[in-house]
Amino acid sequence: MLTLHTAELLVPGPGSAPLPGGAVLVEGDRIARVGPYEELGAAYPHARARRWPGVLTPGLLVRGADALLERTYYPDDPYETTELGREPITGAEALADLKMTEARWGNSARRGTQKLLARGVVAVAGRFTVQAVRTAVVRSGLTVVAPAAYEGEPSLDPFASRERAEEAFHGVLEPGAPARFAVFAVAGPEELLEQGPTTCVATVIGGRLLHRRR
Repeated sequence: MLTLHTAELLVPGPGSAPLPGGAVLVEGDRIARVGPYEELGAAYPHARARRWPGVLTPGLLVRGADALLERTYYPDDPYETTELGREPITGAEALADLKMTEARWGNSARRGTQKLLARGVVAVAGRFTVQAVRTAVVRSGLTVVAPAAYEGEPSLDPFASRERAEEAFHGVLEPGAPARFAVFAVAGPEELLEQGPTTCVATVIGGRLLHRRR
């Protein structure tokens, strides 16, 4: 099935010229065409159209994902937040008090991956040693890449320590490329860096809509 995703502004990749009213035509798990929405809509009138506000970009890469998912616990809302609060829990002593098991790490990682998808993340850099966490990441659809050096503390924010939003892009939007991208309710890349990834309204991986802001 063909799906046509369009936004007010399309940014195909780092250094690429933004395309107002641009669109990405998805067939299966790949990008079939990229171009103006009016042109692609006319050429493929039977494609399902999804119109999004803001800017459509390649999905984002987050670094230090092993620390975010194997050394950070995300309380289960609403069952644990009264006792533990809503903030992620880190630190050896605090985690020891939780008496973490592999199953509990897996459940926490599933909640963590949902937070990443809600920020437009499509790939994570890290080396996972807990089997339940690796399983949760694979099932989420996120691509795992080798660890990469970075400054500062691990963060759910892919833009942390970045000077430009494009530095966090994973891949480019072009025919034949994997259909993984995100849409943010901002006017452009500069505003995206300023307002952050929580402006994400949709995340697509493998042609599937894995996050959509309610």
